[in-house]
Amino acid sequence: AQQAAGNLQGAASSLERALRIEPRNAHLWNRLARLRMAQDRLGEAADLAAKSNALAGPDQALKRDNWELIAAARRAAGDMAGARAAEHKAQGLR
Repeated sequence: AQQAAGNLQGAASSLERALRIEPRNAHLWNRLARLRMAQDRLGEAADLAAKSNALAGPDQALKRDNWELIAAARRAAGDMAGARAAEHKAQGLR
């Protein structure tokens, strides 16, 4: 709700608080990664999506979403080879 209202910093604070309570929740890491992407913090977004992947277990849909986010972050940062590699990993999870 905070993010939808344009309060990205408030949304980030809420997600960080939730992660202190539930640090192994892969979905929360993914949401924080998406928020960092919206804040144009590309490297952090990719790192958080990778953290989400490490915790995702058998959740292929979440892993695919994370790889797509990593690809978008790398593309936005100008790393086309890295973006293609991440897209390839996402496609392998379809």
